[in-house]
Amino acid sequence: MSEKQIDELSGVETTGHEWDGIKELNNPMPRWWLWTLYATIVWSIGYTIAYPAWPLVSEATKGMLGFTSRQELKTDMQAAIDAQKVYVDKIAAMPVSDVAKDPQLAEFAVNGGEAAFKVNCSTCHGTGAAGMAGYPNLNDNEWLWGGSIDDIYKTIVHGIRSDDPDTRFSEMPAFADILDPAQTRQVAAYVVSLTGTPADASMIEPGKKIYADNCASCHGDKAEGKREFGAPSLADAIWLKGEGEDAIIRQVSTPRHGVMPAWGHRLNDATIKQLAVYIHSLGGGE
Repeated sequence: MSEKQIDELSGVETTGHEWDGIKELNNPMPRWWLWTLYATIVWSIGYTIAYPAWPLVSEATKGMLGFTSRQELKTDMQAAIDAQKVYVDKIAAMPVSDVAKDPQLAEFAVNGGEAAFKVNCSTCHGTGAAGMAGYPNLNDNEWLWGGSIDDIYKTIVHGIRSDDPDTRFSEMPAFADILDPAQTRQVAAYVVSLTGTPADASMIEPGKKIYADNCASCHGDKAEGKREFGAPSLADAIWLKGEGEDAIIRQVSTPRHGVMPAWGHRLNDATIKQLAVYIHSLGGGE
């Protein structure tokens, strides 16, 4: 057994390691550090006894306190629901138009509606409600069925072409069975001329007559649309199904009809009212 080596200058025992004439001293750890280490060991043992800690085959040790993060989340969620209840109950009991007139309730509804929108509506309309091809932009003032807060509420509740008995329903006929290809191109040229320049200007006048005979009853004499039919304006350069003559020809010939689900049996009335207030607040409401 090797003898202990003492450093001549400091008088401290060395570890026996030496490099380039420098010897490593074997100084003891500070007492406060050691006591801190011991305390953490004791604390960790107590923690693993009190709380879930050690993984097993199909679960983990449960701990003597019975704590679970799931239960903690449920408790926090219930506390939030309880705190909101006074506002939610008021909103549920009031007409949606009155909710928007109450500054305190309106602020609450806008925040709650925004959260509900991101969960339920953003998949189609986008997180900012700007829409995409085939899905309406909710930030502008172009509404197929009306942009008042009551109109928005009704649309959310009953949907568009949904399975709800009171859904809003309209269907554009397939004019491929009514007009020949030349007539379809002429009416498309006229529609384009309302906001732009068609490929062949000579088609505008015959297209205008075809429009008056076949399209004006729903879209209006001035092509500004009729909300009672859910017929869009064709005179504002806002296109839901596609822009340009070719897209218009496709829609006239074989129209595509979107479906919005009815949320009345999916969400509670207070949440739907909050959604309506939020959408109405985006800037395109009437």
